[in-house]
Amino acid sequence: MARHVLAPSILAADYARLGEQVREAEEAGADWFHVDVMDGHFVPNLSIGIPVLESLRAVSDSFMDVHLMIDNPQSFLEAFAAAGADLITVHQEVATHLHRDIHEIRRLGCKVGVALNPSTPPETLREMLPAIDLVLCMTVNPGFGGQAFIPEVLDKVKRVRRMQVEMGIDSLHVQVDGGIGRSNARQAASAGADILVAGSSVFRGEGTIAENYDAIRRSLAVDV
Repeated sequence: MARHVLAPSILAADYARLGEQVREAEEAGADWFHVDVMDGHFVPNLSIGIPVLESLRAVSDSFMDVHLMIDNPQSFLEAFAAAGADLITVHQEVATHLHRDIHEIRRLGCKVGVALNPSTPPETLREMLPAIDLVLCMTVNPGFGGQAFIPEVLDKVKRVRRMQVEMGIDSLHVQVDGGIGRSNARQAASAGADILVAGSSVFRGEGTIAENYDAIRRSLAVDV
């Protein structure tokens, strides 16, 4: 595993100052941002869409990781790729034709992620694991920022890593998203997560964005 990545989630940012706050995070060392897209159907909340991603791409060259928490994700893959997504993650629970979606995302020139809700067993992804770049293990139930971390999900992270070894897959990112901060980042990394999404703990923590980002990074006690 090359390194651990701490990816600020813009769901927790101040949208009136979004470009400014992204630049603050970049100055602190962030080069990967997590973009949560919610439709009010698959999850009980609405968030942002294509215009916000386009605006982000206009002010940042960082890696944009787009997490589609929406029904019928296949209808929006091309639009999000065109808006500047580097990686598109769809939920296994709503991707009726997951194999087709994986190959469409790849055709559009993006990296491919598949997300699993806390109650979804990782073994359901076994057949698709060689075809994807990232498994997102949700450490909260999706839909809202600021929720409490579900520690039981870390066993799922370990199971994904075991499957990777058993299947001889050389490269696979495992991402955790939800409730990540100084108190549990190292625990998540030790379980096998190499991409850690942090929203409220970065953008709404006690210090500045730079201070909050650096505190989580130092809590990992590894080179991020």
